[in-house]
Amino acid sequence: MKKKGWLAAVLVVIVALGAGWGWHQYSSARSPQTERVQVHRPRYVERKHVKLVALGDSLTHGQGDETDNGGYVGIIKGKIEHHYRKTTVTTVNYGVSGDRSDQILDRLNNQKQIRRDLSQANVITMTVGGNDLMQKLEADALDSPDQISGAVKTASRTYRKKLNRLFTAVRKQNPHAPIFVMSIYNPFYTYFPDATTISDAIGYWNKTTRQVMGNYPRMYFVDIDHLMSYGQYRTKAARQQLAAEEDKVNHGKVNQTRAIKVMDNKDKNLNDYISTDDNFHPNHTGYEHIAQQLFKAMVHHHSWEYVKG
Repeated sequence: MKKKGWLAAVLVVIVALGAGWGWHQYSSARSPQTERVQVHRPRYVERKHVKLVALGDSLTHGQGDETDNGGYVGIIKGKIEHHYRKTTVTTVNYGVSGDRSDQILDRLNNQKQIRRDLSQANVITMTVGGNDLMQKLEADALDSPDQISGAVKTASRTYRKKLNRLFTAVRKQNPHAPIFVMSIYNPFYTYFPDATTISDAIGYWNKTTRQVMGNYPRMYFVDIDHLMSYGQYRTKAARQQLAAEEDKVNHGKVNQTRAIKVMDNKDKNLNDYISTDDNFHPNHTGYEHIAQQLFKAMVHHHSWEYVKG
């Protein structure tokens, strides 16, 4: 091959290789493997409608609320709608006074409408356990503090099993909605602040409830024990003064006769948050405070109020 022909051939090869390399670079830049991928995150907006289903005992029913507004269930509806301006709330109240945990479960199993409403709920609230404990305390009221403490711990094992069955049944109907469970409290604290038997039993019962809740997802404990037990006696100094005054009457013990008189007194309750109807259940002011604690927990564990836009 002549020299000029050889050079021409080399140039053709170089040009061809260059063009091929350029096309490879262009193709690589445009290929799915190297092209920048735009991630589209879902957009969340406030729900236009929230369904809240309340299940439980007299505290869910709203017993003691002199306004007949359904206790904390009626109040929480207004709080949600005031805070989330675009949201309307429907509440369904399945609270029955006097129900223990097993009786709440029986109603759920026997009433199709309860199961239907639970399955449709965006939020579920519950009050449970107070009647289970009171049943035991009433039976052992005349025992010594040590005997009562032992009886409460023994009874809590049965309560734990009942609570597991109840929570499992609720979660079966609705695996996703957050469930907010209120604690129980000591309605007699202001009359027997120097006697720790009832308060200790309530503390142990609340601890049991929290432990069982830990077995289930998206369950949140709303602690109203000190709030409702202490009432307006918010400071330690105020409670110490109250205990000193009541010790002159009680001598560090729960007097069953006096407890009955307390519940029968329709004129005054030493706790401003407790109804004088029975000196046991919250009044409207008490339910306002309960609803406020519930709302704080709901805002803290927010997921129920948003939906993909």
